[in-house]
Amino acid sequence: MFTKLRNRFLIVNLIIISIVMLVAFASIYVITYRNVRSDINMELFRISESYQKPPGNSDHSPSRSEGASSSTAMDNDKGPMDKEERYNRDSPPERSVSFMLQTDEAHTLTATASQFVMDTEFYEEALEEAVTLNKDTGQFKLDGSHWTFNMKPTNDGYMLVFLDITAQQEILTNLIYTFSVVGLVMLLILFFTSRFFANQSIRPVKEAFDKQKQFIADASHEMKTPLTIINTNADVLLSNSEDTIHNQSKWLHYIKSETERMTRLTNDLLYLTEMDDSRASMVYSKFNLSEAVETIILTMEAVIFEKNVALDYEIEPNLTVQGSSEQIKQVVMILLDNAVKYTNSKGAVTLSLKKQQNDVVLSVTNTGEGIAAEHLTRIFDRFYRTDTSRARKQGGYGLGLAIAKSIVEQHKGKIYATSTVGQSTTFFVYLS
Repeated sequence: MFTKLRNRFLIVNLIIISIVMLVAFASIYVITYRNVRSDINMELFRISESYQKPPGNSDHSPSRSEGASSSTAMDNDKGPMDKEERYNRDSPPERSVSFMLQTDEAHTLTATASQFVMDTEFYEEALEEAVTLNKDTGQFKLDGSHWTFNMKPTNDGYMLVFLDITAQQEILTNLIYTFSVVGLVMLLILFFTSRFFANQSIRPVKEAFDKQKQFIADASHEMKTPLTIINTNADVLLSNSEDTIHNQSKWLHYIKSETERMTRLTNDLLYLTEMDDSRASMVYSKFNLSEAVETIILTMEAVIFEKNVALDYEIEPNLTVQGSSEQIKQVVMILLDNAVKYTNSKGAVTLSLKKQQNDVVLSVTNTGEGIAAEHLTRIFDRFYRTDTSRARKQGGYGLGLAIAKSIVEQHKGKIYATSTVGQSTTFFVYLS
């Protein structure tokens, strides 16, 4: 289930990122293309203007006789123009590779003008490409180069100006290749990055789901035992229905005892749920923590004496904290009760409450078997017990420390435990 969730998250993430990248790259390409086309059109316009200027101090109109070179202008009536007169017209920008062709009404080449020497055959091929497109402006590829042209009518026919745009076309082509490579690399990087973060995002969900499953399993198991006992005792009563209640009273006591256990379990679970739901709505006030701890010790004295456990405590007076007095008392009660339960006969419990920098620190230590290191990080989980059989004999469900942790965290405090196996265990609570 979580693998499918991760893959779905990954696919959706990649699709969204791919669309964003595609839109970004397309926008950049369109803007660049328009800028390049604008530069080409401006360049073509300037070149056309330069070729349209009349020759200086000459009444001859340019023409081309058959077999003339690419840089030769001919006059229809008076023959070839001399070299000085041919180059008397204003030249197009030197940075551009361009040439001009003049034709008659039938698109027959009559004159040429160019800064560079080109074959007559090349001019004729360029003219044929332009005429074939049947447009006033366009572009084509010839001899490995990209050309754009502009055709304008004249008194004798047409004037066609050609401009080499190979460099500009390569810019656009390279831009597409660059976007393709960069996009592919980015998608690969994003794939592994998204996969990593997808795993990180799903991990707490998976942990919460696993904890929920474990919680349901544990709660069901805990309720199953008293329900089984109640059901068994009820069957015994039904099988002796003619007997008196007095004779069957022990079965009724068993049923009552297990009912009370289930009631405590249900109340603890409801309390934890209420704690989770009311974290933001709790109203706290400052109270004397020293007096609260002393009150709990007094209520526990009888239990401690009955268990034959030595209690030693050191409480610094008049220590105050912000929070709920009743809830903090419950934390102290849980920790002290646990310490007494898990201390062997003639063992010792030590409680300390003191100021440490900006925090008030409560520590409860008990001698005994201790807690192994692998259990220390989980003892605050609901229904978790290091010794299941022993905990059940002592009436525990593994909810006490979970409640204590929930209360302390609600007070923005910290609770943790340290232990030395075979010697002692200490719980620490930090409150501000």
